[in-house]
Amino acid sequence: MENSHTKSVEEVYSYFSVNESTGLTLDQVKRQKEKWGPNELPAEEGKSIWELVIEQFEDLLVRILLLAACISFVLAWFEEGDETITAFVEPFVILLILIANAIVGVWQERNAENAIEALKEYEPEMGKVYRQDRKTVQMIKAKDIVPGDIVEVAGKCSPGLLCLFMFVIDKAEGENCSLTEFTISGSTYAPEGDVFLDNRLVKCSQYDGLVELATICALCNDSSLDYNESKGVYEKVGEATETALTCLVEKMNVFDTDVSSLSTIERANACNSVIKQLMKKEFTLEFSRDRKSMSVYCSPNKAKSSTAKMFIKGAPEGVIERCTYVRVGGSRVPLTQGIKDKILSVIREYGTGRDTLRCLALATSDSPLKKEEMILSETARFAEYESDLTFVGCVGMLDPPRTEVAASIKLCRHAGIRVIMITGDNKGTAVAICRRIGIFSEDDDINRMAFTGREFDDLSPHAQREAVMTARCFARVEPSHKSKIVEFLQGFDEITAMTGDGVNDAPALKKAEIGIAMGSGTAVAKTASEMVLADDNFSTIVAAVEEGRAIYNNMKQFIRYLISSNVGEVVCIFLTAALGFPEALIPVQLLWVNLVTDGLPATALGFNPPDLDIMNKPPRNAKEPLISGWLFFRYLAIGCYVGAATVGAAAWWFIAADDGPMVTFYQLSHFLQCSPDNPDFQDLECNLFESPYPMTMALSVLVTIEMCNALNSLSENQSLLRMPPWENIWLLGAICLSMSLHFLILYVDPLPVIFQITALNVTQWLMVLKISLPVILMDELLKFIARNYLEPGKDLDQEPDKRGWSLSACTEGVSWPFVALTIPLVVWLYGTDTNITQQLWSS
Repeated sequence: MENSHTKSVEEVYSYFSVNESTGLTLDQVKRQKEKWGPNELPAEEGKSIWELVIEQFEDLLVRILLLAACISFVLAWFEEGDETITAFVEPFVILLILIANAIVGVWQERNAENAIEALKEYEPEMGKVYRQDRKTVQMIKAKDIVPGDIVEVAGKCSPGLLCLFMFVIDKAEGENCSLTEFTISGSTYAPEGDVFLDNRLVKCSQYDGLVELATICALCNDSSLDYNESKGVYEKVGEATETALTCLVEKMNVFDTDVSSLSTIERANACNSVIKQLMKKEFTLEFSRDRKSMSVYCSPNKAKSSTAKMFIKGAPEGVIERCTYVRVGGSRVPLTQGIKDKILSVIREYGTGRDTLRCLALATSDSPLKKEEMILSETARFAEYESDLTFVGCVGMLDPPRTEVAASIKLCRHAGIRVIMITGDNKGTAVAICRRIGIFSEDDDINRMAFTGREFDDLSPHAQREAVMTARCFARVEPSHKSKIVEFLQGFDEITAMTGDGVNDAPALKKAEIGIAMGSGTAVAKTASEMVLADDNFSTIVAAVEEGRAIYNNMKQFIRYLISSNVGEVVCIFLTAALGFPEALIPVQLLWVNLVTDGLPATALGFNPPDLDIMNKPPRNAKEPLISGWLFFRYLAIGCYVGAATVGAAAWWFIAADDGPMVTFYQLSHFLQCSPDNPDFQDLECNLFESPYPMTMALSVLVTIEMCNALNSLSENQSLLRMPPWENIWLLGAICLSMSLHFLILYVDPLPVIFQITALNVTQWLMVLKISLPVILMDELLKFIARNYLEPGKDLDQEPDKRGWSLSACTEGVSWPFVALTIPLVVWLYGTDTNITQQLWSS
């Protein structure tokens, strides 16, 4: 249908042959599906397997290795003599590793695509439609909606907002009045519950005030209840506050409707439907912040009934201000100042008491202007139309904070995150909720910490900037206030995260660094946000902050591990050349270590648990570099030890090993001068400098020391004594697998020939461990310095530890099983005599 927005409703119904009250029939739906297909955009065609393979070779480093392999093949082709066959080993190994890298890359890409598709199917887009096969609204997949469907536009389900208390005026005389307060049972959106007066069950139809109160709740309402058959629960369709009023009407059942024979689907809105049949809603005066209310203009469906009326609901202070009468039974009496004060005091008690209820005042205009006399385009006159009102009653709704919110806010404070509550509730209720969840303590002076939107507007721009830096609560705000608050915070270089669910929240969500839309919010809010909070739970945001910090730390540890390991390899090559030693590592071995042996632990570091003090640190500066000067020093220090240890392991075999040649340092550093004629190398066979043993020792130390370095990377600053290796079981598995691969190339033929290494005996392995393990002690020392002197926790809300350097303070949190496991092993290892010290000195 072209230009459908220009057509009238009747024309659209006629074009699609749809019945306004029942929707499309099943036959019509089937025909429309066959004609138009599913209601979804064509899926983007994925990449072919060959495109994914080619992508793996677009990385610069991979291309360099590919070029190196080609050059090695060319050089091997022209090699002559006994080395002709072995010359092809190096380029062949490089190609095998590149092919393995491409296979893993393609596999990961395919897995990621499949995971995204699975997520789409897990939570598909849903829509609510009216169709002839069901008497009420039904939820279907959005792709099953067809042209001609009557679609209900509303938000999704969210935790229930419960009506707990309500009152009407029982007696009013002069400045005095008496209120009748009712309590309502029920804890969900299910239309099940009773109304009590002084713990006595009552029939609401016997109270004229309650009948009128229920009428206002039903008519000042665009929401409804829906029974979700798949979940077996009642859910809201529309705004939470209005749905709570819909549920209240069902519980009150003021016209004694027989609901016992109704199905769960029909029961959802049975009592509301009865009321809506009595009055026809002509138009709605939408809610505005200035008058803090909304209203509907209704005329009776029966011509002989009473005249038209307006029904109003809104914030108590806004509605009562425009009331001149109060409903008492079936009559109305003047609203005096004494009666008004009494009503407001009860409402204030509701809002600031133990339950901190959200209160709505309900009123009527018994003699409104004729609808022809109202100019609906002039919103400024809505308050004039809603004047001379009659106060009917008030309902108090409980929107309880989740039990875990208080603990999450405390965690935020420890983490240096300031939580500001921005709400449309009145200031008293907002402050009471803040005290309840821990934003304010009971002793806090809220003078400069809580503002209403109007109070904030009355401040000068400079005072507003100062207020934003001290405030923790803003009440009765408009959408523009949210954007202004974000703007001021950003002016102080603060990183802001804004939550919201409505269309009006979209500008602030867009302006904030992190816009977080509620899962039950509008599509506009979700589109404007970077994140969607599926469960509408504040504690999930705090958990996400902790997870985000952990991911950032793990990324730093991943980089730290790879950089320090690669620095070690560079130092090894540099030292070997500078000292004039025989080659300790060849390119094939380095390639194996970098792409295979190191790759597994590096990947497992991504599964590191959060540091123990991760939520006791202030947020890092957004401009802070990923690698600070101290971290760079740590990388170099560990890298230098890795390189020196690798060279030292090769030198140990030449100089000090019992089964080695025991050459002098001079002979080792001048091995190129070795010849039968050189007196410095008398009685030495020069081919011993080509022995595979020193190269094997160097490679084994490099692999083992990098496994130890991976253990160091379990945490940035926490000791292994407090975070033992089994905190990341994936890392232990990766280390075991990497060592298994190393044993594979050592002991399984023909791999030792390919990598030019040989098997080691027990004594040599003990030496490998002795040289490798000190890297853990070295990094523990660097962590201790960082933890206590360079990067201490800056949690201002925690009491300082008065124990100082006492034994209890130093041993708190230590993993004693880890201590009991490691100390005996270390003592045994270094108690084993390998004569290295004596032989080095004698050399």
